[in-house]
Amino acid sequence: MQTDLSAALDIGGTKIAGALVDARGRLLVRAARPTPADQDGATVMRAVAEVVGELSAAPDWGRVATVGIGSAGPVNARAGTVSPVNIPGWRDFPLVAGVRALVGGRPVVLVGDGVAMTAAEHWQGAARGHANALCMVVSTGVGGGLVLNGQLHPGPTGNAGHIGHISVDLDGDPCPCGGRGCVERIASGPNIARRALANGWRPGPDGDTSAAAVAASARAGDEVALRSFERAAQALAAGIAATATLVEIDIAVIGGGVAGAGDILFTPLRSALREYATLSFVAGLTVVPAQMGTDAGVVGAAAAAAQQSRLDAFAAAP
Repeated sequence: MQTDLSAALDIGGTKIAGALVDARGRLLVRAARPTPADQDGATVMRAVAEVVGELSAAPDWGRVATVGIGSAGPVNARAGTVSPVNIPGWRDFPLVAGVRALVGGRPVVLVGDGVAMTAAEHWQGAARGHANALCMVVSTGVGGGLVLNGQLHPGPTGNAGHIGHISVDLDGDPCPCGGRGCVERIASGPNIARRALANGWRPGPDGDTSAAAVAASARAGDEVALRSFERAAQALAAGIAATATLVEIDIAVIGGGVAGAGDILFTPLRSALREYATLSFVAGLTVVPAQMGTDAGVVGAAAAAAQQSRLDAFAAAP
């Protein structure tokens, strides 16, 4: 029997998604459950087990060689544990061991959700063909991952590329991570909205105070809304330029809900990047929107698992 598929899980605070993914990145089977994030850890794990159970009932399950997990973080790939900020019942939760028991002992690879998104964009999306890339999710938080020398670079614990917690304002606001002036504290959706409200922006009759509502006001010419996105773009540009200077990426891919603002974000971001990425070896850096959408988590988890399988096979070769 062929063993040419990967099973993949994308675990977030709202939804647990799963899929069987073939070698071309196609999703053959899908499954999903709401994340019972307000429940205890065992209850959340039961939801994971239901998703895995649905996948394992598919006729193609016997073709699964590897299992990938992309999880909200922090994650610890070395220990196989997760402590997602938005799933309080999971603190140092042994997710890899739990999933391995559900999948018949198949190899299980864990990465952070930003790394999974990066793997997907490099394999099938906007970073395809680029040997050195930074991919970012800008949403409720700001996460990311790196591709270096053509390979996904998750780092020892699966968190490499977590650009949201680079400090870009040394005297900035305290961040929940314990740092100060982090990219996430300035550029995430909730912080874009928070800053706009603090500076006098007012929502429409529907009372929507999301970053999407701020973006709509910015499109209509609201100066406060525009300035809040410009500040977010400046923070993102500083973080991207710092990353590029350190590891010589040539493309930055941005996805997530805030990227849905389109030119309201990307125009000031590209402008600010020209001010920060000034050295000759980063001056050509490009910034583009992500392409993989909501499938990025499962496609990327599958890609990360497949890459690790290849590396393990190479290491074991005589």
